[in-house]
Amino acid sequence: MRADDLLTWIRKTPFMSFRIRLNSGRTFDIRHPEMLRVGRSAVNIYTFAGEPADPYERMEMVSLVRIESIEPLEAPHAA
Repeated sequence: MRADDLLTWIRKTPFMSFRIRLNSGRTFDIRHPEMLRVGRSAVNIYTFAGEPADPYERMEMVSLVRIESIEPLEAPHAA
């Protein structure tokens, strides 16, 4: 995955939640653009206990070459 590919998803207006799938099978659901910080060769993925304005709970650095795919998350269906 290239940094530009990931930035396209983050900068989409309006923002649409998406899932990052690693080649290990692990996934990260990105529900807000502030959950990611994209670098040249890696992305920092932040996990929040509350809102993205709150301090983050955990951060993981993932190499861009480990990202296998990105897919949109389904919008919740109204009951």
